[in-house]
Amino acid sequence: MKIQSLRLCALALACACWLTAQAVDDTQLKQVIIFGRHNVRAATAPNTYLDQYSVQQFPDFGVSAGILTPKGEKLEAILGGYYRQWLTKEGLLTGNDTADANFVLFHANVIQRTIDTAQHLWAGLLPGAPVNVQYLTPATVADPLFDPVGAGVAQLNSQVAIDSVNGRLGGNPQALASAYAPEIALARSVLLGYPPGEVPPPQPPKNVIDVADFTTNPIVLTPGTGGAPVNLGGLSTLENVVDPFVMEYADGLPVGWGQLDVGGVSQTARIVNLLLDLDFRTPYLATVQSSNVASHIVRSLVQASTGNPAWGALGNPSTKLIVLIASDVNVCGLAGLFHIDWLLPGYPPDFCAPGGALVFQLRQSKSTGQYLIRASYIAQTFDQLRNLTPLTLDAPPAIAPVFIPNCSAGNATFDCPLTTFVGIANQLIDPHSADFLN
Repeated sequence: MKIQSLRLCALALACACWLTAQAVDDTQLKQVIIFGRHNVRAATAPNTYLDQYSVQQFPDFGVSAGILTPKGEKLEAILGGYYRQWLTKEGLLTGNDTADANFVLFHANVIQRTIDTAQHLWAGLLPGAPVNVQYLTPATVADPLFDPVGAGVAQLNSQVAIDSVNGRLGGNPQALASAYAPEIALARSVLLGYPPGEVPPPQPPKNVIDVADFTTNPIVLTPGTGGAPVNLGGLSTLENVVDPFVMEYADGLPVGWGQLDVGGVSQTARIVNLLLDLDFRTPYLATVQSSNVASHIVRSLVQASTGNPAWGALGNPSTKLIVLIASDVNVCGLAGLFHIDWLLPGYPPDFCAPGGALVFQLRQSKSTGQYLIRASYIAQTFDQLRNLTPLTLDAPPAIAPVFIPNCSAGNATFDCPLTTFVGIANQLIDPHSADFLN
């Protein structure tokens, strides 16, 4: 018995030593690229449109449709403060904001909520330096980084787009009504104000449109408008109407007129995620819409590793931090291009949370000199958003390590050799959908 106990103790000590060794990070952080979504905004559709589909009027966020809310601004500054603590601890920033600003590049898409988000992220990250966020003007100009089709860099074939999505659905888009029946039923009950599971479900009042009536408004595929490459008919309409629920929760409002808790918000958000997945993660669509930004990100990482200026890279070889702020469609598309996934507590899989970002770290092994990519998805949790929770290194946002297929090693951080990452990127990026301009 004593011998067996001694063996167990020895094994435990050996395991402890092995785990300690595994926890030692032999790498140094050389550059970080943050590719994020704007923070909490008002519903993008006006209330005059949304109110057609509910028995009660949608709430007022206090700002115009699609505009970043005052709480969204505060939340982004909090997130910037967390990045400041992390990057200072890692040695990428010095804490001298004026000096650090010389090695930082912020670029936002042309719409107000992304510019405002980037400015408040900067204010939290570098509070002692004047805000310096790049963006194209006027707002009607399409930024090729985030809208390569609108900017004429990439060409989208509408019929191929429809066929690609239709192929993922087995040629039967209407089947989504049954595949997502629980989510649709919950959304309908909230909009029409009856208990979930009521049998039979009541008919809507005459002055309210039943957004879940896919007989009148079927789920069919047509060319998209307003930034979506493919319109899914009735499902696209439903997505527009339930999209505000996430923002209501994050902004501290009663959600669904007090009918939804955080679990219900997450469940209805699966409808939003479904549309994003089909429109931006479908391989053809991800290739056309995300090759350009992917090309710039990869070239920037290579530039930082070599120390030599590179065509198509952002910033210069000494740029330590690159922050790109756009929308969920952009983050979702880039993830789709590289076939990467994440899962954060409380959110649906691959959900692009308000303020959330894909973060690419360029790290170098101190022992071998090899450059590595360490990717993660970082976002405030639902409750951190709702409660304006301060973030620290001891109380961080939710962080999910990201596995890069055909590249990442099976360790806790899923490190991926830069050379392998570049090779994979060259296979996935369509050169005809990318440019070489800064």
